[in-house]
Amino acid sequence: MKIPQIFKCKTCNVILEILAADKNFNCCGKDMETLEPKTQDEGQEKHVPVIEKTEQGIKVKVGDIPHPMEDEHFIQFIEIIADNKVYRQELKPGQEPEAEFPIHADNIIAREYCNIHGLWQS
Repeated sequence: MKIPQIFKCKTCNVILEILAADKNFNCCGKDMETLEPKTQDEGQEKHVPVIEKTEQGIKVKVGDIPHPMEDEHFIQFIEIIADNKVYRQELKPGQEPEAEFPIHADNIIAREYCNIHGLWQS
């Protein structure tokens, strides 16, 4: 299964997701940072995506305790990678830190991006 790489500009916070990158990308005149997903929670806040199969498809929740969704601190997106396809749902402050995808697959990787604590994967 191919997993797209995610890059972030440290200056303007733009995020770029690309499949099979063998080079650095520039934004605002500087190299973008390659984001490496974290896979284990640290501290009180929970970030690791929790995957749940439902009748409708795949549901992903951020943490076993819901992540804050405040203006200053929130989950920007949740995505799953299944059957070599990427499915993404953008989130905004005030929404629940979860997403449901109407697909059925067995081999699933879930990722989410916290605007403060970065990229997380399960």
